[in-house]
Order: sequence, then structure tokens, then C-alpha cells
Amino acid sequence: MSQTTTTNIVLAGVGGQGILLASEIIARAAMAAGHDVKTNEVHGMAQRGGSVLAQIRYGPKVHSPLIPVGSSQTVIPLTVSSGTALYPAGAEARIRRTFPRLIYLDAVALAGALGNVRASNAVVLGALSTGLDLPAAAWQEAIRGSVKEKFLEVNRQAFAAGAAQARSAAAGPSTSQPQLAE
Repeated sequence: MSQTTTTNIVLAGVGGQGILLASEIIARAAMAAGHDVKTNEVHGMAQRGGSVLAQIRYGPKVHSPLIPVGSSQTVIPLTVSSGTALYPAGAEARIRRTFPRLIYLDAVALAGALGNVRASNAVVLGALSTGLDLPAAAWQEAIRGSVKEKFLEVNRQAFAAGAAQARSAAAGPSTSQPQLAE
């Protein structure tokens, strides 16, 4: 994104997936990079597995936390919260028709390989970071300021794994900003 536009990001999922923490990290990274930031979260029944939606907007000057319909550059659906459910056959191809720059990754498996599946949002954020104009130092500062010390290292590793996965996927047909699905 350019320095004169507002970047709009939507995170969607269910309670317990860490949507609010991911939103906080993105917002902190944008603030650390010097942007004006606004966020909006809807999490009424989040603790009971209800839907959670977070909107993050950043740029030189952001006037509203609400993303106008159809103007989000990045949509991140965090799904299959138990890690045991499977997508229907052909799901990736169907999603890719709508989001041609899709980076379809198994964040739970990547985080699990690092020893903590709860770091899957850091995997997703690492993948997202490859398509945003926020410097690596801003992301690291945001993670350090948002994650408890005992989980800091695994989240840093998960972030790096997600970024590496996205770069690998982007080396394929398109290298532009990723659209992510877990």
C-alpha cells in the first residue's frame, strides 16, 4: 500500500482463535511504523464460540474504524478452530476463483511443528506481513508488546514460518499482496 492510502484489513473467525490478539498486533505494528490506526471489533459471544470480526485501518489519517463495504484489501478468515475438521474437497480451488492472490496455508500445522498450535495466528500474521508496507522491526515490536514473555519465542518463530510460507507461495503465479485463508 502506498503512503497516501488507507489500508483496510478484516479478520473473521470464532471466539478462542485469537482474533483480538492478532488485531492488536497488526494495529501496534502499524502504529510503530508511524501510521494513524483505527480498529473495530465485534465479539459479543466470543467466549462461547460465537463469531468475532475485527477491522484494522491504517494510513496517514484514518477518520473511521469502519471499513466501507467492498474496500478491504485483505480478508483473513481464520477457520477450523478445533484443528480436526476438514475443508470440503476442492475448497481451495473454489476460494482461489474469488481470491486469485490467495495464500492457502495450514497455520495450525506450521505452529504445531513449532510446539504450540496456539501460535497459529502468528503464522498467519507472518504471511500477512509479506503483503503489507510495515517494516519487520515494527512487527517485532508489536509482537513483543502484545504476547506474554513465555510465549514470545514461539510466536516469533511462528511469524517467521508464516512469512517464509507466504514468500514461497507468492513466488508462484502472483507476487502481489496476499489474501489469506487458514
